[in-house]
Amino acid sequence: MVEGKPLLTAMHFHTSQVFPPVEPSRVVTRLNQAILAKRFSGIRIDRANGSLTALQDTSGSVRPQTLRVVARKAGNGTRVDAVFMIRAGQVASANTIRAALCCEVSGARG
Repeated sequence: MVEGKPLLTAMHFHTSQVFPPVEPSRVVTRLNQAILAKRFSGIRIDRANGSLTALQDTSGSVRPQTLRVVARKAGNGTRVDAVFMIRAGQVASANTIRAALCCEVSGARG
């Protein structure tokens, strides 16, 4: 799902996936490793809440985009919800963002 208007407002790209059977703490560790490999910086992990926040400056504008990921228990597995936020005035290919976001989330498989 995508929220926002290109160039006018911030754009938020959302995705989610369930990973059975794995604990949220393990998923956060795997996501951290996957995100580090993709040149994100400023990674903050809150293991108690199963969340991870990271920044990525892809345009060289010193206005980084934000990735937020939450991993929570879902049955015998873990549901991962992720949102990638592009600031107002910045543009990116929706297809490129979707593919990259799904790739980041699938990094929870390990």
